Amino acid sequence: MPKINASTVAEHRAQQREALIRAAIDILVNEGAAAVTPAAVGARAGLARSSVYQYFDSSAALLATITEEAFRRSDEALSRALAAANGPLERVEAFFQESLRLGAEGAHQPAVALMNAGLPPACQQRLMELHLEQVEPFRAAVRELGVPEPALTADLIAGMLHTALAAVENGTPLDTVTQRTLALVRRCLGSRATTRRQER
Repeated sequence: MPKINASTVAEHRAQQREALIRAAIDILVNEGAAAVTPAAVGARAGLARSSVYQYFDSSAALLATITEEAFRRSDEALSRALAAANGPLERVEAFFQESLRLGAEGAHQPAVALMNAGLPPACQQRLMELHLEQVEPFRAAVRELGVPEPALTADLIAGMLHTALAAVENGTPLDTVTQRTLALVRRCLGSRATTRRQER
């Protein structure tokens, strides 16, 4: 019997499941979706393949769980950042700042790897749904500012975020990218936000 380093069996199982998910994400990011198999994940986590099947019955189940986890962890961090913001402009800035911080930590890598993995249409659809759910608070803040063509404006500003994320991932210092990106966001939206505050 493996040693249980937890106060309860339920806690032990939760720890093992978490270890398997971390191992699966590591394999996904570094070796690709095809390498995410129960045998490989078990070996990476130091568990027998039979143990993996207690939690995930196939490679597809592992990938489905990674898909949800890749967004859940980022969603939680973004939700905390936005909850501390005051007003729509600050929420946009908080979304950008936290997204860049997460990017610097590599938190977006699992989702990017999944999107480029050639998964079945149903999986791709779920990835798109999760992405849209994640960016909706940002898009809602842009709409609240009352800018012209809010959907297009949000898309254009999101393009700045994608460029900034690429810069961070390519080694540009996070602080430099964050400061420059937020300055551009304020130039794009700040005057409109000021006008809205004055109207109120």
